[in-house]
Amino acid sequence: MITQFKKGNGLTAKQTGAMAAAAGICVANIYYNQPILKDIAVSLGVSETRIGLVAVLTQCGYGLGLFFIVPLGDKIHRKRLILLLQGFLFCSLFGITVVRSQNGLFVMSLLTGLFSVAPQVIIPMAASMETKSRGKTVAIIFTGILVGVLSARIFSGFISAQLGWRNVYRFSALSVFIAGLLIHFLLPDVHSPFTGNYGQLLKSTLQQVKRFVLLRRAALLGALIFGIFTSFWTTLTFQLSGAPFFYHADVIGLFGLLAIGGVLAAPVFGKLADKGNARRSQLIMISTLMAGVLLVKLFPYTLSSYIIAVLFIDMGTQAIQVTNLAIIYGLDQKANSRINTVYMTSYFIGGAIGTMAGVLSWIHGGWRLVTWQLLIWSILALILILSGKRK
Repeated sequence: MITQFKKGNGLTAKQTGAMAAAAGICVANIYYNQPILKDIAVSLGVSETRIGLVAVLTQCGYGLGLFFIVPLGDKIHRKRLILLLQGFLFCSLFGITVVRSQNGLFVMSLLTGLFSVAPQVIIPMAASMETKSRGKTVAIIFTGILVGVLSARIFSGFISAQLGWRNVYRFSALSVFIAGLLIHFLLPDVHSPFTGNYGQLLKSTLQQVKRFVLLRRAALLGALIFGIFTSFWTTLTFQLSGAPFFYHADVIGLFGLLAIGGVLAAPVFGKLADKGNARRSQLIMISTLMAGVLLVKLFPYTLSSYIIAVLFIDMGTQAIQVTNLAIIYGLDQKANSRINTVYMTSYFIGGAIGTMAGVLSWIHGGWRLVTWQLLIWSILALILILSGKRK
């Protein structure tokens, strides 16, 4: 079913909801394996160290998909590309449910990460179809992605404990199939303008960095903010599992529900970006994020400080990212997928560096050093926002 999109019509609430749901369902597959690695290791009879490659390969696949597949959204009709990715993702998920060797699981995990990049095609597609409410629409879809990310660990842990780890992927495959039906029946076909070959497309992706100073600034800010986010969440597990809390993984996982509450505030700041208040939104949210970091630094043994900090840090992180996306999707709608590739690649590099910085800080200085480095990242982000032009 292919319907043509007429510029100026915008997206309906039903279409936006379908895109948000599909994006969240697809991206969740990157994170399902993290809480169930031990269950997988026991099932296959391999060491936990060895099975850790499942998570690594899934992330590597996602990184490869970001650079080599997402730019195709500017060359191939985006609806068709999304449906192709969802079809391949369904196959890789089904493969995980039937594979019985660790090497087979490794291959399927890599492919699952590779084909989970559909959300990074969906967001530019939505941005190109909206003009007046681009920030709000992007915020709703990005919220869907983040709800998928944050709920994935809770969902997989619960299903694995009750029904076995393979059923996590059976349910996910069914969800991806349903999401594909939503995309097929609800979304129009959008023409992609790039006419060069694939090599020229990848070269053009790199050229976007040189073209736009706003993209460079947004990419750097995104990297800093996501670095704070991943560093905090990685080390929070260590902190809450030790004295004086001694929480187990199931209790710590419940903090993800709090995080979802913070994420749901992001669309409000998408509206600010639509009104030309992007910088104001960024300043408000970096202040909120820093307040969360200061709380857990000053009151490291008080549970309420962590509850408030999770809300503040997640709300600040996601609102800034939504504002960044609203900014970069206004640069050149014909190159939205390539611009998105630059931004999201920087975003995930920042997350990887933040995770490493958090772990190293914990090893060498515990929670005290962790919070210091979180403050440093936050101050750098604040300086970057303040040094930009008023907008």
